Amino acid sequence: MRGSSGTSRKEPPSPGCPTQRGPWKVLAGLLHLGNIRFADSGDEAQPCQLMDDAKCSSRTSASLLCLPEDPLLETLQIRTIRAGRQQQVFRKPCSQAECDTRRDCLAKLVYARLFDWLVSVINSSICADPNAWTTFIGLLDVYGFESFPDNSLEQLCINYANEKLQQHFVAHYLRAQQEEYTVEGLEWSFVSYQDNQTCLDLIEGSPISICSLINEECRLNRPSSAAQLQTRIESALAGSPCLGHSKLSREPSFIVVHYAGPVRYHTAGLVEKNKDPVPPELTRLLQQSQDPLLKVLFPADPEETSQEEPSGQSRVPVLTVVSKFKASLEQLLQVLHGTTPHYIRCIKPNSQGQAQTFLQEEVLSQLEACGLVETIHISAAGFPIRVSHQNFVERYALLRRLRPCIAPAPHSPSDKGCSEWSPHAEAPTLQPLLQDIFHSLPALTRAAATPGGPAEAMPASVHCGRTKVFMTDSTLELLENGRAQVLDQCARCIQGGWRRHRQRKQERQRQAAVLIQAAIRSWLIRKHIQRLHTAATVIKRTWHKWRTRMAFLASNELDGAEEKHLPQAPRSLRAFPLPQAQTQLRGAIIRLWPLGLVLANAPVGVRGFQRKLVVWACLQLPSSGPSSYPVQTAQEQAGVTSIRALPQGSIKFHCRKSPLRYADICPEPSSYSVTGFNQILLERQRLGHV
Repeated sequence: MRGSSGTSRKEPPSPGCPTQRGPWKVLAGLLHLGNIRFADSGDEAQPCQLMDDAKCSSRTSASLLCLPEDPLLETLQIRTIRAGRQQQVFRKPCSQAECDTRRDCLAKLVYARLFDWLVSVINSSICADPNAWTTFIGLLDVYGFESFPDNSLEQLCINYANEKLQQHFVAHYLRAQQEEYTVEGLEWSFVSYQDNQTCLDLIEGSPISICSLINEECRLNRPSSAAQLQTRIESALAGSPCLGHSKLSREPSFIVVHYAGPVRYHTAGLVEKNKDPVPPELTRLLQQSQDPLLKVLFPADPEETSQEEPSGQSRVPVLTVVSKFKASLEQLLQVLHGTTPHYIRCIKPNSQGQAQTFLQEEVLSQLEACGLVETIHISAAGFPIRVSHQNFVERYALLRRLRPCIAPAPHSPSDKGCSEWSPHAEAPTLQPLLQDIFHSLPALTRAAATPGGPAEAMPASVHCGRTKVFMTDSTLELLENGRAQVLDQCARCIQGGWRRHRQRKQERQRQAAVLIQAAIRSWLIRKHIQRLHTAATVIKRTWHKWRTRMAFLASNELDGAEEKHLPQAPRSLRAFPLPQAQTQLRGAIIRLWPLGLVLANAPVGVRGFQRKLVVWACLQLPSSGPSSYPVQTAQEQAGVTSIRALPQGSIKFHCRKSPLRYADICPEPSSYSVTGFNQILLERQRLGHV
C-alpha cells in the first residue's frame, strides 16, 4: 500500500518527500535550537550573551524556522512584562537559567503544536465521515505506575491516570463476571474487594483534594513555597487514609498510598510546573515565521489572547496542567465506557534487554504497578477457573475410573449408556459424563484429606453452568491430583503389560535359542563322530595293511633262511683267530645292524642334522677299541642270514631313548598296537604261536 506521495507506508518517511519536507525542516530547526548556549553576563541589567560556539546553531535554527535571527535571540534573552491598567510594557533581561528555560519552552511549544497537527492529519486520512461511523478500533498505551527517588507533577499525573484506569478495569471485570454468571445460570453475588475510590478522592475529590490545592496555589498572586504547600496538603487532607508523611525526609514532600504501593512526591516545583506559562512574546515570534507549516501551527489571530495578558476586570480562570490533564482523562473514560475494552499487560523481564533473563523483583514490581496482583485477588474471590463442557470432559473423563476403587457404589443406569465417549459428543451426551465426574469429587476430597485433619474435608467448590464449568483453585488442584492418580494407575498397568509381554518374548527367544543350540551341537557332534569314524577306519585299514605286509616280509625271510642249508658253523668264532681287519668288520656289523633297522623305518622327512643325530644315537661309536663293548648274539651259535630273524637271546641297546618321534608312545591300547620299532622283532614270535 502506498500513500499519496508515492512512497511505501512501511518505509520510513524521507526528508526529501514534498509532503513531508515541512515537518522534517521544523524538527531540524528545533534540534539546532537546542544547541544554543548563553553565557552569564554578571550584571542583571545586561542580557546574557550568546556563546561563540552557538552562533552557527543560532543562525541555522533561524534559517530553518524562517525567523529573523536577531528577534529570535532578543526574545530568548529579554522578558516582556505588561503591568497596570494601561498595559505598560517593561523589558527585563533574563538570567542564564531563564534564557535556557525560555529556549526549552519555545521548543516544547512547537513540538506540542506539531504533534497535534500530525494526529489530526493522520486521523483525517484514515477516518471516514463521522456520520457514517459504526465501529472503530482504538489503542491506548499506558506504561503503568511510576515511582522514582524524585517524583514530581509528571509522576502524579501518570499515577492519577492509572488509578482511574484501574478503577474502570475492576468495574468492567466484575461487570463482565456478573454478566457471564447470569448467562450461565449461576447465583453469585459481588465479592468484596479493595476499591481505590478513596485514593481517587484524595487526588481529584471535591471540594478539597491535592489537585484543587495545587490549582489554588497557581491562582494566588504570591510566591509559591514548597514547605507551605506541604503544610496545606497535610492539614486539609489529614483524615484521608491514603495520605502519608515521611518524617525522615529533609525535603518538603507528601506520600500517596496507591493501589500499587506508596509513592513520595516532592512539593518543590509543583506549582511552577502546574502553571506551565507560555510567554506571549514566544507565540508572537512564531507567528512571524514565513514557514508554511509554522503558519498553520501558529495562525495570526488578532482576537487570540494569552493567559498572561488578561484584561483588567475580565480575568478568566487560569487553565493549569492538572486541569487540562483531568479534562482529557474524563474524555478518555467516556470513550472507554462506550466501548468493549480488551486489556493487554506487557511485562519487561529485565532492564538490560537480555534474552531468557527474568528478574523477579522487576517483574513483581511491574505486576503490582499494572494492577494484576489486585486483579488476581478479585478473581480468586469468585470462580477464576472456567472450562467449557467439552474441554472439561475431554480432560477429566478418566476420573470415572476411580469410582469403583474409591466409592464402590453400584453404577447408575447412565453409566452404561455413557461408557463410550467421543471428542465430538453433543451437549446432552456430555451431561451424564459431567455428573459422573462430579460424583467422584467427594471421594477425591476424602482421599485428599490429611490423616491428622478432620475426617470429612470441605466440599469442592464447583458449579456447572449451561456451557461452562466454574471452579476454584482448590477444586482444580483436586481434579488434577485425581487425574494424576488415574494416569499413574494406567501407567503402571501399561508397564506391567509391557513387562509381561517382554518377559514372555524373552522366554520364547531363550527356548528357541536353546533348541537351535541343541540342534547345532548335535549336528556338530555327529559330523565330528563321522570324521573320527572315517579317520579311524582309514588308520585301521592302513595299519592292517602295514602289519600284514610286515608279517609277510618277515615270513618270507624266515622261510628263505630255513630252506638254505648252511655248513655247520664252528663251535665258537673266537676259536679261530681272524685278521685284525676282519675282526673290526665283524664288530661293526654286530654294532650297526640296529642302525639299518632304524634307517629303514625312519620317516621320509628326517633329513640333515636330525638324521645325523639319529645315526649318532644308534652308533654310540666307542672312543677306544671294540673290545670294550662285548656283544653276545645268537648268530654266534646259529647262523642266521636275515637281520629280521628273531634273536635267541636278550638284546641290549645302548640308546637311552628312541630318536623317533612318538616311537615309544602307544596312542591306543590294543593288541595290535606298536609301542616302538623294537616291537617288530617280537612279531615273529606271535606268528610262530599262531
